Amino acid sequence: MTVSDRDTDVTRYSRLDTLRILRIRARQLNHWERNGIIAASEDYGFQDLVKLRKLRDLCATPISAASIRTSLDAMKRVSGMANPLLEASAFRNGTRLAFRHSGMVVDPVRQQFLLDFEAAAAPEMRIVGKPAAKPTTVRTGDLFLQAVQLEDDSGSMREAMQLYEEILATEPAHAPACINLGTIYYNQRQFAKAESLYRRATVADPHYALAFFDLGNVLDELKRLPDAIASYRTAISLVPTYADAHYNLALALERQGEPRRALRHWMIYSKLDPVGPWANHARGQAKKILGLEKLAIVHRGTRSGGPTTFRTA
Repeated sequence: MTVSDRDTDVTRYSRLDTLRILRIRARQLNHWERNGIIAASEDYGFQDLVKLRKLRDLCATPISAASIRTSLDAMKRVSGMANPLLEASAFRNGTRLAFRHSGMVVDPVRQQFLLDFEAAAAPEMRIVGKPAAKPTTVRTGDLFLQAVQLEDDSGSMREAMQLYEEILATEPAHAPACINLGTIYYNQRQFAKAESLYRRATVADPHYALAFFDLGNVLDELKRLPDAIASYRTAISLVPTYADAHYNLALALERQGEPRRALRHWMIYSKLDPVGPWANHARGQAKKILGLEKLAIVHRGTRSGGPTTFRTA
C-alpha cells in the first residue's frame, strides 16, 4: 500500500517549527532540497517530519546526500514504493542504503537481496493468541512514531517518555529512542540521565555520529571539557563534514584555552556553513585568533632577534 505524502496529514508545521522540532539547521534542509532528496516546502505534515528525522539520522553516518538520493531513487524503481523512507526501514550498508521490507533486505542499487543478520540473530516475536499481529519490530516503529508526535505537544511529554521507555524495555539497543529520550532529559537539565542514554546510543551504534555529538553537548554542560572534546572529535571522525560538531568543538577548545586548535574548526565550519549568524561568528573567531597569533609572532621575533615560524595545530 502506498503512503501518501500529504493526503493523510492534518496538522501542518511551518519551516521554522520543523527545524526547531527536529533540531535541523536550515543549511542541512536546503542541502537535502538541492539534492532532490525531499521537495522544497514552506510547511510540512507529520509524515514529512518522519522522513526528515530519518534523513537527519542517516546523515549522521558516513553516507553522502548524493548516495542517499541514488539509493532512494533505485528503491522506488525496483519496488514501486512512492516513499521508501516511510514504507521500509532504511539503514546504512557501506556507502549506500539498504532497505528492510516484508521480511527481506534489499540493496536497490545493485538489485540484490542481502542476508538479514538482525533477523537471524533475533527471531520475530509475535503476541501470543493473536496470529495476525505485526512483528515486534513493526510495533516498535509504530511506538516510535507515536512518541515523536507526542514530543511536539508539551502537555504530552510524559506520555512520549513512557513510549520511549517501552521501546527500550523490549529493544535496549534502539539508538534513536535513546537519543530522543536523552534529549528530553537534556532539555529538562537532567544531564546525568541524558549522558547515560547518549552513551547507550553510542554503544548500540558506534557509527552514529549524532549520538557522539549529543554526548559531547551534555558533557560540555557538565563542565567535562576533555571528555566533550573527545566526543566531538569522534563525531567528526565518523562524518568529517559534520558542521555543528566542528562548531561546538571549536567552542570547547577555546574554553579549554586552546585557540590555535580551535582555529582549524572555526575555518572548516565557515566553509561548510558559509551563510548565517553562526558562520559570521565562526569567521569572527577565526579572524580574532589569527590577529592574536600575529601579535604573538611579532613579539617573539622581536625579543629573540631571530627568525620565527608559526604552525597551526
